[in-house]
Amino acid sequence: MKLSIVTGILLLTASLHSQPDNQQVKTMKLNAGIITAKLAETKAFYTNTLGFGVSFENDFYLLLHTPNHQAEISFLQPHHPTQKPIFQVPFEGKGVYLTIEVEDVDAIYKELRRKGAKIEIELRDEVWGDRHFSIVDPNGIGIDIVTYSAPDK
Repeated sequence: MKLSIVTGILLLTASLHSQPDNQQVKTMKLNAGIITAKLAETKAFYTNTLGFGVSFENDFYLLLHTPNHQAEISFLQPHHPTQKPIFQVPFEGKGVYLTIEVEDVDAIYKELRRKGAKIEIELRDEVWGDRHFSIVDPNGIGIDIVTYSAPDK
């Protein structure tokens, strides 16, 4: 699965050619993080429902990767004494969504239905070319699972 995170959360691999100090950055990888007290529920959801793996875990931090290791997302316990104030306040469950791009959205839809996942938006085709459905993680984050295709003309 390829994970695209939108609305302030995304995975970015980019080539940048003109840096102010004339240094070139070949790639840039952004790991999106969500501050949540629901680390156990989040781990169970992403590993059991979506097949993510655990890259790293301790008592206050969880780093997960997509099944093909192409993208990661992290979760951090709020108010942890090792963290600075900007990494203390928990996410309140609104204003963020994730997009997971897959090769065969129909197969993923069937698999998640078989696992008993609650489908928030049923599988459908959009006029702009997406075929997708949506679920919600334990933190209230909407997850759009999509296969992109060219729109019909």
